[in-house]
Formats: sequence, structure tokens, C-alpha cells
Amino acid sequence: MRTYELMFIVHPEVEGDEFTAVVERITGLIERGSGTVKEVKPWGLRRLAYPIRDQWEGQYVLVYFEMDPQSVAEFERSVLLVEPVMRHLVIRTE
Repeated sequence: MRTYELMFIVHPEVEGDEFTAVVERITGLIERGSGTVKEVKPWGLRRLAYPIRDQWEGQYVLVYFEMDPQSVAEFERSVLLVEPVMRHLVIRTE
């Protein structure tokens, strides 16, 4: 298993329980892909460098997790289907 870092941006209008549900859905995708979530750090609402879906702000979340390299591609395809997630990036860490 390798360690990865996932940064994703949630639509700014998603708040409270809905935001928690989105984060739990993403961590659930990691666990269904035979991964383990190490840490979840919500960074809060931040201004974007350029507009995404006509929005200038987004809620950033950083997740550290471990997963087999073969499962990461399927996980990334699954993240694309989560509607409130405006952007995401998975990086392998040392």
C-alpha cells in the first residue's frame, strides 16, 4: 500500500450536514477501494484563483490515505461522480 494525499474542493453552498455527508462519501469511496483513511483536514472556505462553475470560493478538504496503486484510478473515477466536488487532485506522498 502507498500513501496518498487527496485535496478536493466542495461547492461553497454545501454546508453543515450536507458538507459532512460529502466528506463521508469520499472517505467511504476510499474504504470501499481497500484503502484506509489516515487523516481528514477541512481547511474551510477559501477564495479560488479562477472561477470554477461560476464560483469564486470553495471549501477545501485535505485527506491522507493509503491504498493499492491499482485502486487509485477507479477511486478517481468515482470522485468525478460526486456532484458537489468541483475539483480534486490525488498525489502520491513519500
